[in-house]
Amino acid sequence: MNETKQLLQQITEGIQDKKGKNIVIADLSKICDTICNYFVICQGNSPSQVAAIVESVKEFTRKGANLKPYGVDGLRNAQWVAMDYADILVHVFLPETRAFYNLEHLWADARITRLPDID
Repeated sequence: MNETKQLLQQITEGIQDKKGKNIVIADLSKICDTICNYFVICQGNSPSQVAAIVESVKEFTRKGANLKPYGVDGLRNAQWVAMDYADILVHVFLPETRAFYNLEHLWADARITRLPDID
């Protein structure tokens, strides 16, 4: 398994560990001039759950892939937190913020993979 696939696995496990919902992986690697190769998009039901998902992703990627994000932005109000892993950008939203920005449809050319929710 290459490093990117390994990192995607660690990120999704970190999200699922804190019951993040509606996980979408957008493969942007075939699209020219993108800032990264993958978006991982998910949501939490409250700012505290969004923050918990972010912390869980950090922990899973540190333990499983020995990586830390280059940057994390948006934790103060935790409506939309972006985590930068260079090749992969992770977006953790509150549901209404996610619906407003609708990133999945902005990148309509991307190959979209939806992961089932774990209850």
